[in-house]
Amino acid sequence: GATTENPSFQVTAPLLSRCRVLVLEPLSPETLAQIIQQALNDREKGLGSHSLQLEEQAGKLLIKAADGDARNALNILELASKLALQHPREDNRDALISVIDIEEASQTRTLRYDKDGEEHFNLISALHKSLRDSDPDGSLYWYYRMIEGGEEPLYIARRLIRFASEDVGIADPQALVQAVAGRDAYHMLGSPEGELALAQVVVYLATAPKSNGVYTASKAVRALIQQTGSLPVPLHIRNAPTQLMKELGYSKGYVYAHDSPEGLVDQNHLPDDLSGKRFYFPVNRGYEAVVKDRLEKWRKILRKNKK
Repeated sequence: GATTENPSFQVTAPLLSRCRVLVLEPLSPETLAQIIQQALNDREKGLGSHSLQLEEQAGKLLIKAADGDARNALNILELASKLALQHPREDNRDALISVIDIEEASQTRTLRYDKDGEEHFNLISALHKSLRDSDPDGSLYWYYRMIEGGEEPLYIARRLIRFASEDVGIADPQALVQAVAGRDAYHMLGSPEGELALAQVVVYLATAPKSNGVYTASKAVRALIQQTGSLPVPLHIRNAPTQLMKELGYSKGYVYAHDSPEGLVDQNHLPDDLSGKRFYFPVNRGYEAVVKDRLEKWRKILRKNKK
């Protein structure tokens, strides 16, 4: 069988392992030109019986509009030929398909895009990687490729919000605010006005300092929880709303940070088996550099107070 979808998504793995996969690529301009000329010359299955000629510039425009798809090329050519045959012409002269005919026949250009298949994931991957690499030009290009291909803008907005946390994080805390604001602006305005608000978010995220410190810390914490299970909460940071809980040692030894001159206390906040474990390692970029310096200063104060 044949499919226009990526078999990795549409065919089960056991069946796919027994198949030979042939990847069909978009046709080259030279190949499209041959197909178009053949259609113009073929008197039985093509347009040869109508005595049509294709202007050179019209042919180039047709190939561009086809976007590598022979079916698109032939559909546009067939419609353009009907328009050309309606033009007045002298006896025994071929009808001429002009640039205007091609433009009229291909008013709505359909880009290659499948909102649930491979091209969908290819384009969102290209957008995400362009943002991560701090390239506003590439980011805008892939954003509008998705928009022009018919992608739901709110899906892109959700991905931008995710990116703001995963790849910008504390390096620019305003990134998340901007991404959410862009989503809200699109939700209020709709298309096409709201698409510009999302484009603004794209540029903001592409040009923001980057950090995945929160993302990597989150992965590390979740992996450790899966490994260690439900370790008990240390008694000194448990809640003690009843007398019985106090008698059992809940909240005993807890130090209230605001009672310290520096607002800092040296006490364990992890399960006893994980005491001293660190997950969050800030980078030296953007606002996270300030956070890094602050944490190092606090640890220095706590070490000094401990002596």
